[in-house]
Amino acid sequence: MTRKQRRLTLIGLALAVLGVAAGLVLYALSGSITLFHSPTDIVEKNVQPGQRIRLGGLVETGSIRRGENMQVSFVVTDGRSTIPVSYRGVLPDLFREGQGVVTEGVLEPGRQFRADSVLARHDETYMPKEVADALKQQGHWKPGDPAPNPNAAQPGGSR
Repeated sequence: MTRKQRRLTLIGLALAVLGVAAGLVLYALSGSITLFHSPTDIVEKNVQPGQRIRLGGLVETGSIRRGENMQVSFVVTDGRSTIPVSYRGVLPDLFREGQGVVTEGVLEPGRQFRADSVLARHDETYMPKEVADALKQQGHWKPGDPAPNPNAAQPGGSR
């Protein structure tokens, strides 16, 4: 084997090893990737039960029900559609009606969402961009918040 052939073989072998490693990493991460959906997305895209997703929107006023053993149920809305959520655990201090929320869990049959984590937002600065954009697109924004301007430059850089 000539020097050039050995070099090409070594480069080809290194690329193959890197490709296999990248494939294994992507396969390992595929189980932990959760996509964000608004209630309207769940209805329109016909998200299948059993799928792990993130559900974001506003906690509907008058929907919070507390049960035994830290069981809580509430409704998440984006202004057009609603999804009932059940959660067992301690809720964040900022969790309240009319406030933004992101829940992570599994969609069950009948469009019931079983959350295993709940995140409440302080203001739009801490809300995931996807949630804020979905609420702005629906025209549903917390009263008192400034009207969002999609053409305005974002702090820390532009889009």
